[in-house]
Amino acid sequence: MIPYGKQNISGDDIEAVVEVLKSDFLTQGPVVPLFEKKVKEYVGVPYAYAVSSATAGLHIACLSLGVGPGDLVWTSPISFVASANCALYCGAQIDFVDIDPISYNMSVPSLETKLALAEKSGKLPKVVIPVHLAGQSCDMLEIRRLSEKYGFRVIEDASHAIGGEFKSSKIGSCEYSDITVFSFHPVKIITTGEGGMVTTKDANLAEKLYRLRSHGITRDPKEMTTQPDGSWYYQQIELGYNYRLTDIQAALGYSQMNRLDIFVNKRHEIFQKYSELLSDIDIVKPCLNEEGKSSLHLYIIRLRQNNKLKISRNELFERLRLGGVFVNIHYIPIYRQPFFSQFHFNWDDFPESEKYYSESITLPMYPDLTYSDLEYIKKCLITPIGHQTLF
Repeated sequence: MIPYGKQNISGDDIEAVVEVLKSDFLTQGPVVPLFEKKVKEYVGVPYAYAVSSATAGLHIACLSLGVGPGDLVWTSPISFVASANCALYCGAQIDFVDIDPISYNMSVPSLETKLALAEKSGKLPKVVIPVHLAGQSCDMLEIRRLSEKYGFRVIEDASHAIGGEFKSSKIGSCEYSDITVFSFHPVKIITTGEGGMVTTKDANLAEKLYRLRSHGITRDPKEMTTQPDGSWYYQQIELGYNYRLTDIQAALGYSQMNRLDIFVNKRHEIFQKYSELLSDIDIVKPCLNEEGKSSLHLYIIRLRQNNKLKISRNELFERLRLGGVFVNIHYIPIYRQPFFSQFHFNWDDFPESEKYYSESITLPMYPDLTYSDLEYIKKCLITPIGHQTLF
């Protein structure tokens, strides 16, 4: 079986984890801050905090920006549900902005149109969460321009995108946003098993993020409401969560960071091989934006309805899976989920998202894919189910 994504674990990774297991600290020890330091130096940002998942990161990012009941948060419908759930956790309302037909990221023209209408009705969002689908950055320069015009804050959902760039900045530098959130799930660019990271340039937001991930507790006397009783003293000054990463996980992440650029470059090599191998097949291949560098978390193709393969998207999906190519769909539009039916979204408001969902398939993309794997994937793409291939 060829999965759509897969972690790469080296001997150094294993050794780093074993070293922590033999140490005095398994949870909150010295390795978590080392991992945070490595990430913040890589992306070029003053503050980075490890969290138990990107979902946790998105939640405390919303909380740190004051999202609560009565507020509106907008995101992309073509994402995992966590991109929307984080606002709902805070008691806010969620809405969606349709996608661009080429990048599949949040459409800036659609965002601008929706903002103009929202301003007239007095229903502007407090926060917009652009999602860097498949590792390719949204047009953050334009989104920042609109944020300044309409007064909303920006959280980059960069779950797919560590190692990527936009213009001259690393994704995660928060050059155009308030907070960025990364994921380190096993199918992502680097992994900590489960885990994530939030980054920011804002010192006040950094203090909030730091406290919120650990029960709302501070040990800093400057943040306390009274003089501490002693060196052991701590105060819970707001309602936070246990969203901390362990030293075991951080050791794996720290080790993986040593190969981050290698992983991304290998993905680009595989992308080029895909482009060459699939050039004669009637599918829409992913398009890379020249204004940045995608980390290429996913390789998403689209199959037009009237294609030369004379097959539907669903039939092609089953053909590949029956051949042992474990393709996937990224993603079912969030508003289609049964839970979201209570909000009464009109699917017709998102024509590009609907068209994308009917045509897209995610092919395997991870550093250990071989050329023979890619050739086999192509063979499965063009060979009908049950076709005799051995004589």
